[in-house]
Amino acid sequence: MPEPVPEKPLPSVGQGTGVTVLDLAAPPGAGADETLLAFDFGTRKLGVALGNTVTRRAGALEIILAPTRDGRFARIAQLLADWQPQRLVVGLALTSAGTEQHASLQGRRFANQLHGRFGLPVVLVDERGSSMEAQAQLGTHAPEDAVAAAIILQRYLDAIR
Repeated sequence: MPEPVPEKPLPSVGQGTGVTVLDLAAPPGAGADETLLAFDFGTRKLGVALGNTVTRRAGALEIILAPTRDGRFARIAQLLADWQPQRLVVGLALTSAGTEQHASLQGRRFANQLHGRFGLPVVLVDERGSSMEAQAQLGTHAPEDAVAAAIILQRYLDAIR
């Protein structure tokens, strides 16, 4: 198992720690066909979405409600075994002005943990407005976390075109 990535500011795309921040103004080029899992990180709930670079479509998969970190990572490990993604995408919570906040640090830590535990590349994507957009799509007050994860993943897929 690879060494965990130290928790420090993450590099721009392409600097090689396994966790990158997607700059939507200068996204990476489209690579090989990949299956992707995306996460809308929350301290109580974790939205999960699935997509791929062939169809360039993302869809909501599930909401992980495990009350412990070990329970969350056990469910994530099962999803990774089931879907065998080549890359993971995590929403990065930024303020409306685009600056980092406490939730940004939590999202970065989660991304580092994913990379450290599973050895897959992780991309952080600006998640601003994804939960509100998900609520609008649902048209109800139903839990939106998985739909928000799909929106985050769709942003990534749209950026790499």
